[in-house]
Amino acid sequence: MKKIIPFFPVLALVLFLSLLSSCSGAAQQGNPAPAPASTEKTSPTLVQGYHDVDAAAFKNLIQSNPDAVVLDVRTPAEVAQGAIEGAINMDMKNPNFQDQVKTLDKGKTYLVYCRSGARSSAACQQMQRAGFENLYNLKGGILAWQAAQ
Repeated sequence: MKKIIPFFPVLALVLFLSLLSSCSGAAQQGNPAPAPASTEKTSPTLVQGYHDVDAAAFKNLIQSNPDAVVLDVRTPAEVAQGAIEGAINMDMKNPNFQDQVKTLDKGKTYLVYCRSGARSSAACQQMQRAGFENLYNLKGGILAWQAAQ
């Protein structure tokens, strides 16, 4: 009997911890964690002062915002390979890019794209720092746009 008694506190502790963890699991089931934000393809994601959108959302923004400016920040050679209809080209690699941005109306909505989305993301960041508020970056750039067409 003396050999069993030292194990009794250990057994009681194991049972207590088991009961405690099952109770906390039941409490979690009663109060489920909030669902994560929607990952729907057309919902814009706010990133550092601008929105990242996929090709479908970008197209929808073009169609639903006739006053929006579609801004292509690729080089002229890249633009010659194809562009989104109605886009204005302002080459981000041009040393005068910042000066060109200063000439734009900060009150307008800008839909910005490049080849793959990296330069346009950087352009949106620069524009946001310059006081622009309505900025949308095409995730995946014109490559994603062309793949979605």
